[in-house]
Amino acid sequence: MRNKSSYSRKANLSMVISEFELPPMQDLLIIGKQAPVGPEAVMRMAEALSPEQFTVLKIDHPKVEGILIRRSLLEMMDQQLLLEIIMEEADCMVNECMVLRAELKFTMFVEREVELN
Repeated sequence: MRNKSSYSRKANLSMVISEFELPPMQDLLIIGKQAPVGPEAVMRMAEALSPEQFTVLKIDHPKVEGILIRRSLLEMMDQQLLLEIIMEEADCMVNECMVLRAELKFTMFVEREVELN
């Protein structure tokens, strides 16, 4: 007799967004188009503090030029989906002159049901 199994996989995201302050490193920075520091400068800062841990993603958005994000987060989840979630939540508070930092925790919940013989 074949084993029948049921499988589900879910992810839970929790994000804390606040104004940029020192020390600057969290999980991501949302960089406004008119912010005092641009994506390239933010990337140089990240490389100096945490080499090869972050990447800058340029985005097409009316107020935001780019997002500095921890590379490990991009390996856990689809990049486009992650960016959509970040911008959906940050859009209500970001303006062109801001740099917002955010803490993003990724927790995956897996539940499996198997038929026992």
